[in-house]
Amino acid sequence: MRYALMCTDKAEALQTRLDNRESHLAYIAETGVVEMAGPLLDEAGKMIGSLIIIEVETRADAEAWATNDPYAKAGLFAKTRIEAWKKVIG
Repeated sequence: MRYALMCTDKAEALQTRLDNRESHLAYIAETGVVEMAGPLLDEAGKMIGSLIIIEVETRADAEAWATNDPYAKAGLFAKTRIEAWKKVIG
């Protein structure tokens, strides 16, 4: 099952994102469940969140993945939304 993780950064947390980016990218590579991912941007192009599509067995697996993301462990996110997602195009 695919899940979309839509994560909103805390206000003024860009440095937290930058400080943990390398660990976040390593976690993506290590876990092997991410199909696509990238930052959400504000009007000025500044990173303000993340959109991550993962493929795992259960919602609990998606929640565990999100919890163990170095960004989440660093307290970057104000809000994380996890929704089942069906790929139709692309």
